[in-house]
This record gives sequence, structure tokens and C-alpha cells, in this order.
Amino acid sequence: MKKIGNKLSLRARLTLMYSGLLAVIVCILGITFFVDTRSLLIHYTASHVRAGAKPVIEQWLYEKGSRFPTSDDLKQIAELLARDLTSRNTVAVILDSKGVPIATGKLLPEEPSPPQPESFYYLQALAGKNEVSYIISQQKHRSLVILIPLRQSPTSEKILGVAQVSSPLTSVEQTLFRHGLSLAVGTLITLFIGVGLGFLLISSALAGLNRMIHTCQEISAGDLTQRVNLPRHQDEIGKLAHAFDEMVDRIESTLDAQRRFIANAAHEIRTPLTALRGSLEVLMRGSQDDPASFARLSQGMYQEVMRLSRLCEQLLDLARLEIASKIQKRPLKLDEFFSGLMQQARILAQGQTVVIKQGPPITVLADPDMLKQILLNLIKNAIQHSGRKSTITLGWRFIPDQVEIWVADDGEGIPPGDIPYLFEPFYRGSSSASKGVKGTGLGLTIVKTMVEAHNGQIKVKSQLGKGTDFIFNLPLH
Repeated sequence: MKKIGNKLSLRARLTLMYSGLLAVIVCILGITFFVDTRSLLIHYTASHVRAGAKPVIEQWLYEKGSRFPTSDDLKQIAELLARDLTSRNTVAVILDSKGVPIATGKLLPEEPSPPQPESFYYLQALAGKNEVSYIISQQKHRSLVILIPLRQSPTSEKILGVAQVSSPLTSVEQTLFRHGLSLAVGTLITLFIGVGLGFLLISSALAGLNRMIHTCQEISAGDLTQRVNLPRHQDEIGKLAHAFDEMVDRIESTLDAQRRFIANAAHEIRTPLTALRGSLEVLMRGSQDDPASFARLSQGMYQEVMRLSRLCEQLLDLARLEIASKIQKRPLKLDEFFSGLMQQARILAQGQTVVIKQGPPITVLADPDMLKQILLNLIKNAIQHSGRKSTITLGWRFIPDQVEIWVADDGEGIPPGDIPYLFEPFYRGSSSASKGVKGTGLGLTIVKTMVEAHNGQIKVKSQLGKGTDFIFNLPLH
């Protein structure tokens, strides 16, 4: 059964489960309604028979004389009492105080035949119980038997005998049959309509999943532009589709960035390789015999090799940062940390002024070596894009649950079109290219990766001719 269920589609399984629950609920309601109706009809029939028998019994037992009747009086009137209690639909039998039948009311063939008295029930009536009734089967039909104690007086505890009045339940059973047939037909119609509507609702609800399946198949075939795009669905499937689209957007962006990274890396590596190949070709043509040319070519080749070495080291650093599962964080007092950083910052400045704008005493949880590399890279970047007499400012301030650190310069600024791409690998911007600033274009990419490794964020504010601020924040805990 489990294997068969696993082969069915989700829509089929949900429809079967819904149909089964609907069938159980409708059947329970139908059976309960049928049983209640049957009990009501039988109770009504019994009450009707008792109501008809009561005045007849009172007439024969209590209105014939002033004295209380005795057992002998009951035997004398039993035939007449039984006859008066018998009609076309009921038949009466009079039992004495020992449960022995002493009279029966059936005279005509069309009148129903009385059932045999059941000792279990007439003993209860002889004990004084008023509401005694039961159903008995006889001659292919069922009859309702009602036992009425015959008391010496309406309030007396002495029982003279029992009047057994029985009535066939033919009309009741016919009514119940029609009622049961109507319930069965209604149940089938309800199930048919309910299952149909349930199937349509489930199909409509799962349409989003089917669309996701089709989209996944298209994406697996290589088309990353496909999206589920269910804007009108606000349920769980709509949220799943929205999350799926965001995931595919991120994957597509990552793959695009990876392709750009590979293309840029190949371009960066190709430039020094081309220079090395050109220098080697010149040497192979005999320039090694000229000491001056050999020295110049060797120096150029060495510089290109060093450039390749720096590029490889930075690529390795970037890869290590991206795959690192942990960084070595420890509490750092920022005022002490920045004081220790100033010596290296002034060495890098080479004449430019580096100042610290002191913030409040704050202890931050960070990797000291990584934080130092972040700041030195940003300082070096500020030095490259500032004039000889410019000022580079470092500082920090407290914001809720975070510390904000910045490196600012009063240099040339960054064109607005370059800012969105500053942290992409190998991007050096239009101003760097025009000035011939040397570098691999990985410095800011490494800075961004280090900041994000601390669960922080970095941003840039810049105005042409006024300077640039690199601002990053780190969580305190």
C-alpha cells in the first residue's frame, strides 16, 4: 500500500485523503441522523399507542363501579378490554398477575397476530415499571410491543395484570426506508460534488507547484532567466515561489559574477604573460649578448613575475576568506588598537597626514589581524587617490549594537558611475585607469569579504573634488 501511495501524485494523494475524510464525515452524519429519526418514529408510535390505550383501560377498570377491581374482576372484563384495545393496526393480549395470557383481542383475519409474551419484559411490567416496550420480529415483519401495568387504582402499587399491546412497524419501516434511500442518494451526491470541488481546489492550489516544477526543469536545462513569478499568491506556495525566485536571482548573480571574475582574472594574467613572452622572444633573438638590453629585459621580466605573484597571493587570500568557516575573534579596545595602527599608517602615508578622530571607549569582538588588514587596505587606497598634502582621517563611533568605523580622505573623489562596481574583483575605475595607478583591483574586494566575514557591511560616500569616505560597521557581540 505504501509503495502504491508513493507512486501517486501529490494531487491524487490529497484528493484521496480529502475524499476519504469527507466520506467518513458524511456517513457518520447520515447514520446519526437515520438512527435519531428511527428512535423518534418508534417513540412517537409507542406514545401514540399508549395514549390510545389509556382511556380504554381507565374506562373498564375504574369507571365500572366504586370499589377497587380485583384479579377476578380483571378476568371477567379481560375479553372486552382486549377487544377494545385491538384495532386494524394494533392487537392486545391481557396477562394476569402471573404472566399467563387470559384474553386476546384478535377476532378478524385482517387484524395483526399478537406475538408471544416475553417473560424478561412482562416481569418488569408486573414489577410496576410503566415504560416497558421492545421490538420483536415475526412473520417477516417487525412489531412494537408495549406493556402497560394494570393497577388496582391509578396510584396503587398493586398490579392486577399486564396489557400487552403490539403494533406492526410496517409503516415506520417504509418511512425509514424512504428516508434512508434519500440519505444514501444525498450522501452520494454530496460526495460527488464535494470530491469534484475538492479536486478543483487542490488542483488550483497545486498549480503553483506545477509551475515551479516546470521552471526548475527549464533552469536545470540551463535557462537561468526563468522565474516562477506568482505575485497574486500570498499563501505558503506563493511564499515558497518568491523565495525560490530570490534564490535563482542570487544564483544567477553569483554565476554572472563568477564569469566576470574568470574573464577579468584571465585578462589580468594575460597582460604580464604577454610582456614576459615578448621579453623572452627578444632575448631569444640574441639580445642576451647586449648587457644593457639584457639587464633592462630581465628587470622588466622580474617586475611582471612579481606582479603575477602578487595577483596569485591576493587571489589565494580571497579564496581563503570566502571558504573560511571561522575567523579568530577576540575582544579589542578600539582606542588601543588604533593607537598601535598609527605607526604603520604614517609609514604608508609618505608625507600625507593621517589623523585619528577618537570615538567613545568601545570594545568590539573582531579578528585583530583581519581588522588591521581592512584598515591598511583602505588607507593605501586613500593614499593612491589623494594629493601629496591631503589628510586621511580614521575614526569610529557607536551606533545601536554596532560600531561604525571609517577611513576618509579629501582627495579627488569617485565618479558616481564607478561607485556600484568598486568592490567587484579587478575593477579599478576610470580615474585609476586614466592616472595609471598600478594594482590588481582586488584590494577592495578583499576588504568587503573581510567585513562580511565579521557579519558587517561596508559602504562608500564620495563627492568629486571633495573626497571619499569608506564606512563599515561591525557588531559588538
